[in-house]
Amino acid sequence: MTVFNIKNFLVSGAMASLMVSCAVGKKYARTDLQVPETYKESVQVTGDTIVLPWKTFFKDPQLIGLIDKALARNNEVHIALKNIEQLDLIYKQAKLSLLPTLDFTAGANRSWASRNTLNGSLNEQFIGTTHLDDFSAALRLSWEVDIWGKAKMQKESAAAEYFAQKENMNAIKSRIIVQVAQAYYNLISLDEQLKIAEQNIELSDHTLKMMHLQFTAGQINSLAVQQSEAQKKTAELLIPLAKQNISIQENALSILCGEYPGKIERRGDLKAMIPENKLSAGLPAQLLSRRPDVKAAELNVISLNSKTGLAKVAMYPSISLSPQIGVNSNTFSSWFDIPGSITKAIAANLAAPVFQKKQLRTAYETALIEQEKAAINFKQSVMIAVAEVSDAMAKSNGSAERLVLLEQRTLILDKGINDALKLYKSGMATYLEVITAQNNKLQNDLEAINVTLERLNAEVDLYRALGGGIK
Repeated sequence: MTVFNIKNFLVSGAMASLMVSCAVGKKYARTDLQVPETYKESVQVTGDTIVLPWKTFFKDPQLIGLIDKALARNNEVHIALKNIEQLDLIYKQAKLSLLPTLDFTAGANRSWASRNTLNGSLNEQFIGTTHLDDFSAALRLSWEVDIWGKAKMQKESAAAEYFAQKENMNAIKSRIIVQVAQAYYNLISLDEQLKIAEQNIELSDHTLKMMHLQFTAGQINSLAVQQSEAQKKTAELLIPLAKQNISIQENALSILCGEYPGKIERRGDLKAMIPENKLSAGLPAQLLSRRPDVKAAELNVISLNSKTGLAKVAMYPSISLSPQIGVNSNTFSSWFDIPGSITKAIAANLAAPVFQKKQLRTAYETALIEQEKAAINFKQSVMIAVAEVSDAMAKSNGSAERLVLLEQRTLILDKGINDALKLYKSGMATYLEVITAQNNKLQNDLEAINVTLERLNAEVDLYRALGGGIK
């Protein structure tokens, strides 16, 4: 094929291809998510609309150390990092897709033709041997003309997948920060439950001794002593349960930190860990730029949008060029005799699918459906994000109000126990009133610990829901 014919071939192929479609691969455009202007719940805040870095948000040095350890050693984080390494390689490979490929081949071949054939007789007549040698070496360049923007779409898809995985890793880190914090708070709450149980046992023991003295003196019957002993057992039952839960929670927290189960150091009390300043929720639309899971969901749509374009391109013609240069000889001594041994070739190819049992059309329609599914998942992730912020604010508000009421009730019950003991000693109250007062105080203190834990968990959930925890 002459150079002129090759040019005509390429021009004709390009024109034919352009007639098939004027645009392949639509540019990504975010669908209307109809994000609400405000959250269902609201909180009173002071300060700017920001999400603090986790080392600023959390105050306890022991907790900060545990989170640092978890982010460095947690196995889920290590797996996410390996996924990023894989996608980084894919992205770098996609950036090279426009470059041609260059292949080198070299070979030596000896063949013996039959003497009863024309080739065999000619070999002996002109070469003087019964065999024919062939020595060759060549460089072959192959390049596909990217008339549809395939390379660009491949890079866009690979880049979107790479950054989506980075956001997924940020989401994993954010979740691990929350899990470590909540596990740490739960450990401290279990410690406080253990203390409450021990204090109640001490109080019940004091009451029981007093009742034993009264029983010996004949002032009360055995039923009063039995009820007092039962009250003491109620508190004693909390001890092994709390220790069991502490051990289980320590094991879980150790695994989160990338270590085998072991003892977890902690200090402080639960109430002191409640953040003093309320988090500013801002606007729901800001979650699109804050939440790593939401950003990852949108990047997935962008990647699939490019893949849909690639599936469409597969249905269109492709043009490729393949120039080749090398050396060829029938004797080893003249193999690299330049320029006599030089061989040259150039090929231009136009390939277009004609009939493939609708496989390419089906692949394109399947890719389009996958993209539409990803867009729905993206919208769903935004809806869930907005709901999580509202839920966390509702829990924060509710637990804060309950804590105020519990503090008021604690004061009443503390006074009630003192009054009940004084009245009982003076004969103006029954043993049942003393036991009831002690039991009410025990249940109230345990409930106060649980509500304080709920409040802390709500604040941490709100922090994560707003997109915090990854810096």
